[in-house]
Amino acid sequence: MPEQQLITLDNVSVVREGRTVLRDLTFSLTATKIAVIGANGSGKSSFARTLNGLVPIAAGKLRVHGMDPNREGKRVRQQVGMVFSNPATQVVMPTVREDLAFTLRGRKLDRDEIATRVDAVLARVGMTEFADASVYLLSGGQQQLIALASVLIANPSLIIADEPTALLDLGNANAISRILLEETDSQVLLVTHDLDLAARCEYALCFDNGRLVSQGEPAEVIEQYRRSYD
Repeated sequence: MPEQQLITLDNVSVVREGRTVLRDLTFSLTATKIAVIGANGSGKSSFARTLNGLVPIAAGKLRVHGMDPNREGKRVRQQVGMVFSNPATQVVMPTVREDLAFTLRGRKLDRDEIATRVDAVLARVGMTEFADASVYLLSGGQQQLIALASVLIANPSLIIADEPTALLDLGNANAISRILLEETDSQVLLVTHDLDLAARCEYALCFDNGRLVSQGEPAEVIEQYRRSYD
């Protein structure tokens, strides 16, 4: 696989507020759809956030699609999109159309191209009729679809989704999951407590106490995780 599609870690550790939250991680990821599971506080979200430079590594070497998130944060964030569990952290403009257009700022696109992209991504997430609605009047599920659309509109090579369905009803959770796992060509790294959702991925990682304790076929990784609670 080309370097532009690889995630590689070599002896990576992460320290936050004086505490080591990730320790001695060495592995490579080439799968297109990757699940990350583990208990609360296991380090899975810290790991995900190292990949777009939100959490810097303290030691080791990290490369994401050929880029160093510690040193190339701006470039990384143009190629690596992040969807959080709470969409309120992502919607920043008054209307849906304005919010999506805001994502494309600084990309040297003319007004017509931006409008075309906004219309296309709204259709993709099934939110065309809400183009001119206030983002603050949308339901939580609708806001999450817009948060996802704001990532998709930038055509990222990697999408990191940190518990994107945690606060959603079944219908919106299914919509988000379908788009991420079935309808995007981007590499997707999905942090989730939903083991049924994790099982739909191609590859899985399991963290415990800041260490990677298992990786491989999702069914096997999930079963090992379940056994750890027997």
